[in-house]
Amino acid sequence: MAKITPFLWFDNNAEEAVNFYTSVFKNSKIGTVHRYGDAGPGPKGTVMTASFTIDGLEFTALNGGPAFKFNESISFVVHCKDQAEVDHYWEKLTSNGGKEVECGWLKDKFGLSWQIVPDALFELLGDKNPLKSQKVMQAMLQMKKIDVAKLKQAAEQ
Repeated sequence: MAKITPFLWFDNNAEEAVNFYTSVFKNSKIGTVHRYGDAGPGPKGTVMTASFTIDGLEFTALNGGPAFKFNESISFVVHCKDQAEVDHYWEKLTSNGGKEVECGWLKDKFGLSWQIVPDALFELLGDKNPLKSQKVMQAMLQMKKIDVAKLKQAAEQ
């Protein structure tokens, strides 16, 4: 077990979220699931906590009720090797009620924020020519989903 594990608070749909996240990412699995019993406080048989792994990173989900909601102060960055990976994660995580935000950010249907970032963005922003990196930044600021071809085009203008 990792020393630090992200712990995600859901109202009452932790099981749905765990199933969703493990279907989106390769090398993912559901671990231990604890369900509420007669003592509650949740309905008997519903998930209390569930551990799951997304591509090697362990998480725990809790059905804790409506007291807390996700916000943009916490997000998960998905590093993508190419445009195909960006497109895959963007499509999956914005499906069924997810929302495109800007600059590679999105919110999934549970309200959790993600940053879907191609490796090329960091490479282009790190160019030794500050004018090129500035052009790439300006192009990225106009995007919702990051478009690698448009970033490269901006760098060459």
